Amino acid sequence: MAKKDYYKTLGIDKNATEKEIKQAFRKQAKQWHPDANQDNPNAEAKFKEVNEAYEVLSDANKRSTYDQFGSVNPQDFGFGGTNGGRYTYTGNSEDMGSSGFGDIFEGLFGNASRSRRGRGASQSPFGDFGGASSRQAGQDIEQAVTISLKEAYSGGVRIVTKGDRKLRVNIPVGATDGTRIRLAGEGGAGFGGGQNGDLYLVVQVEDDPQFKRTEDDLTVEVKVDMFTAMLGGEVEVPTLDRPLKLRIPAGTQSGKRIRLKGKGMPNVKQHDQFGDLYARILITVPENLNDSQRELVEGLRGQLKA
Repeated sequence: MAKKDYYKTLGIDKNATEKEIKQAFRKQAKQWHPDANQDNPNAEAKFKEVNEAYEVLSDANKRSTYDQFGSVNPQDFGFGGTNGGRYTYTGNSEDMGSSGFGDIFEGLFGNASRSRRGRGASQSPFGDFGGASSRQAGQDIEQAVTISLKEAYSGGVRIVTKGDRKLRVNIPVGATDGTRIRLAGEGGAGFGGGQNGDLYLVVQVEDDPQFKRTEDDLTVEVKVDMFTAMLGGEVEVPTLDRPLKLRIPAGTQSGKRIRLKGKGMPNVKQHDQFGDLYARILITVPENLNDSQRELVEGLRGQLKA
């Protein structure tokens, strides 16, 4: 049976770090997500391959076993038989040490035989050995979800496809890059009666063409004509909520930043607290002056220089 190359699936080197694996997964998941490839019939299969590769390579024990044997499936190691390719031990899990099987698995898989013991996790990587303690929890899965800055500001609802089901997901107000949204029991399937793992949606906020975000603060460029900048006046400033009037002091210089307190992003943990909005002033000048206008401006320039 041909072995799956999980490293090739994620497009990474075999020496990739945990961070590089996660970054590669997010990139591939975003590229092949069925919601973004509704016209591509192969996208869902590719998306499943990416999830499968990440499920193995993101787990240190599974990755170690995979690197050594090219698989984490016990059927691939020759432990087959008349039970559909599954090895069965007719005893209970406490007999493993004295029977010798514990030593065999420990020698073959090392730390991989000590799989994580979360919600009823098994002491064996091969599933049920006959006792209640052999239940194994399903793998937690991460999946990227991309939102706009506006969605991050006000929150919202996303529909996420999982197999043939559609899940309604609430986007938290103030979400930032890396915000994790937990969907309990929507991860990998458990074994031997163990609970399913969880699905974590990892938020990625798209860059906005108008607003620049720095943590909970926002910056927006505001154009001001030269006369308002010289004499003072009011201009309209866009926000993610509604436009506001901003008083421009006389003599304002281009590049000046004016702070609008509390008009930035809501804090993801404390929704009643907001960052600030900074209006960066860009002074504009008239173009294509006619002769009389140019004469007036020349006269003004001479007076100002005097």
